[in-house]
Amino acid sequence: MSTTTLDRPIKAPTFRDVSAGRKLRNNIATGVMWLCFAIALVPLGWVLILVIQKGLHAATRNGWWTKSQRGVLPDQYGGGVYHAIYGTIIQSAMAAVIAVPLGILAAIFLVEYGRGLLAKVTTFMVDILAGVPSIVAALFVFALWIATFGFPQSAFAVSLALVLLMLPVVVRSTEEMLKLVPDELREASYALGIPKWKTILQIVVPTAAPGMISGMLLALARVMGETAPVLVLVGYSKSINFDIFNGNMASLPLMIYQELSNPEPAGRARVWGAAFTLIAIIALLYLAAAAVNKLLTRNR
Repeated sequence: MSTTTLDRPIKAPTFRDVSAGRKLRNNIATGVMWLCFAIALVPLGWVLILVIQKGLHAATRNGWWTKSQRGVLPDQYGGGVYHAIYGTIIQSAMAAVIAVPLGILAAIFLVEYGRGLLAKVTTFMVDILAGVPSIVAALFVFALWIATFGFPQSAFAVSLALVLLMLPVVVRSTEEMLKLVPDELREASYALGIPKWKTILQIVVPTAAPGMISGMLLALARVMGETAPVLVLVGYSKSINFDIFNGNMASLPLMIYQELSNPEPAGRARVWGAAFTLIAIIALLYLAAAAVNKLLTRNR
């Protein structure tokens, strides 16, 4: 009895050996990417290390977070940035109160309703606002709010300029989050007879909420460090001012600019301390945005 062996086709190897030239090109591309990463990271790390090294001592001094500069002479070590922290937060918060609702409504219109000429004009204007320098926004508010309407320089005028800078960021981030909501959710809601406005309010917006909130916090962090609006629209004060519609009001960027003209060592210490404080507040906002996004995504 004989056994017949069937010839089976030889399978090609799953992975072929990569040629030396392709390996070399891959290694070169990888090296270039790491080099670009280092070029972007090294300056940022250097700035952070320098600010921490020079500003941490002032920021940890007794009274730095609870006192103002009232009564402190230029050559004296003492006082704190309580007045500047309050000014930075209140100016940014007022801008957020105006910019966030307008930005959300504009984004909803562009995603859910915008199909005609009005949507194109709105998109064009948002793109223009996104590229407007902060000094131009400050000069526009000065010309309209102060020179034309006659209102005094104030923290509220600063907030109006910050609205112009914050609004396009809120619109764009909210628009992208709304576009990520699956159309199947909208269609299922419409199939149940739910009107469009209620679908947007109860389904689309809650689904996109984690990303929207993160975008709002990032936009808030972005405008906190703006210097041009506070230089043009409000004066510096060494004491705290609770009147947002009248009088000078300090902020951290304005305090840094003001103390730069002080040649005394105490003034330099306050410059670095205020810079450290501003970076710390912005970093906390970025961490809060990441935490909120993670928490809402997990609980959804």
